[in-house]
Amino acid sequence: MLTGKDLLAKVKELGDVSKSDLVKSCGYVSKKKDGSDRLNFTAFYEALLEAKGVNLASDATAGVGKGGRKLSYVATVQGNGNLLIGKAYTALLDLKPGDNFEIKLGRKQIKLVPEGEE
Repeated sequence: MLTGKDLLAKVKELGDVSKSDLVKSCGYVSKKKDGSDRLNFTAFYEALLEAKGVNLASDATAGVGKGGRKLSYVATVQGNGNLLIGKAYTALLDLKPGDNFEIKLGRKQIKLVPEGEE
């Protein structure tokens, strides 16, 4: 699969061809279980945008969870008593596995304070 300047050069070289031929010529093809070709249009267009300098992982997606849904900022206690925060929230805060927090209980709130901070 072509990326960056190589992708831009190939698209310019091919000129006015069908979208399917363009995607196929740039290498964005995979095989289905039955052996036929699958054209990966999404991967192609994402690579094309990135090659043109459009950063898809920008702050434009802040506040959006899986599948583009808006984050509700509400959590529910699970049946086993655990409180699950969710990947979208930890990603917004740039939390990594193993990060430790001190749990501070207020009258009607729970605060998670990173270890070593006040």
